[in-house]
Amino acid sequence: MSKITFLGAGSTVFAKNVLGDCMLTPALQGFELALYDIDSERLKDSENMLHNIKATSGSTCIVKAYSDRKEALRGAKYVVNAIQVGGYDPCTITDFEVPKKYGLRQTIADTVGIGGIFRNLRTIPVMLDFAEDIREVCPDAWFLNYTNPMAVLTNVMNTYGGVKTVGLCHSVQACIPGLFDSLGLDQTGVQAKIAGINHMAWLLEVTKDGEDLYPEIKKRAADKQKEKHWDMVRYEMMLKFGYYITESSEHNAEYHPYFIKRNYPELIERFNIPLDEYPRRCIEQISNWKKMREELVNNTGLEHERSHEYASYIFEAMQTNVPFKIGGNVMNTGLITNLPREACVEVPCLVDRNGVTPTYVGNLPPQCAALNRTNINTQLLTIEAAITGKREHIYHAAMLDPHTAAELSMDDIVSLCDDLLEAHGDWLPKFHMV
Repeated sequence: MSKITFLGAGSTVFAKNVLGDCMLTPALQGFELALYDIDSERLKDSENMLHNIKATSGSTCIVKAYSDRKEALRGAKYVVNAIQVGGYDPCTITDFEVPKKYGLRQTIADTVGIGGIFRNLRTIPVMLDFAEDIREVCPDAWFLNYTNPMAVLTNVMNTYGGVKTVGLCHSVQACIPGLFDSLGLDQTGVQAKIAGINHMAWLLEVTKDGEDLYPEIKKRAADKQKEKHWDMVRYEMMLKFGYYITESSEHNAEYHPYFIKRNYPELIERFNIPLDEYPRRCIEQISNWKKMREELVNNTGLEHERSHEYASYIFEAMQTNVPFKIGGNVMNTGLITNLPREACVEVPCLVDRNGVTPTYVGNLPPQCAALNRTNINTQLLTIEAAITGKREHIYHAAMLDPHTAAELSMDDIVSLCDDLLEAHGDWLPKFHMV
């Protein structure tokens, strides 16, 4: 029996979308859906929910929860990763509250920035443990990574984990629908080319019937910037640098040195930047879970419609050899020629029985590549810190981060990193001084 293993299956809503989709996919009938999570209660919730969907859908997939990770992985053909190491309390709280003592404010803190660096440092060891198990019990499995920080973790699994890994993010899928809906444009028949790095991929081309739509997009965007709206940072970046970015404005506000600045507090209001946005979302999700639990876990009549998540379509393409196109995060094997080969990039990929085949992009516009490199610098130094265990590389990663460096002195950055290392305690491995 073929097996799909879901690591972090206690993410019940996400498990519903990914594995519920698998249950509705003809090519995946008869697969075992293996669930694993360190939270036994949430694991049981997800198991019950999936049994509800199985009953209403008539799926022949087998749902099975595991308390032993290696056994959950044993013989898997596909592995889905959706973990969060440390959760909201204590680790997300630490990522936000300690930097605030230095006057460093964040919005999401899950990709780069000081919060992204430390999220990586506590997640990479867990991912490498996964990789060790996979090499032992399912060495040919494809690993689908949904966990942030996407670029670094996908890079680590490919470069150091020895596991066939593709990183998947919603931002490419949402780019055209979100932009066109916001600007009142019809997206029917629109062709787009998107490439860059995760959360900072670029809408390089956008056409309809051979006509370049960028002039109209920029005209409408400039008009919309005259009043407050939800996407002001991305519009401003497009108007200044020429291209629209895939990931949301609340994310991009902290990827650059231009928007969250103590000396320009008016920018927060001007660009409608939601500081502390991720903690707010976490608190809201926690408070809403009781109601959602009743709707999902205890609802024996629960039904599911196939979502837009890539996972089941990827599995289907690999099983049937009917090609499917995705925006995937993969290693830069000469795909984007003006970004470092050591980087993980986000490019169009073709999926079929051969696996995930990324496409050649060539050079990005020079200003786009330059902005990507500012984030890649921090990503690569974070990996260096995690792999070598050298504390100095944590400092390097933070000092190269655009937002952190724009706000703090080098001495303060070093002190902040030390404070975060102490505050995280056993959630982080020990880093040694050189």
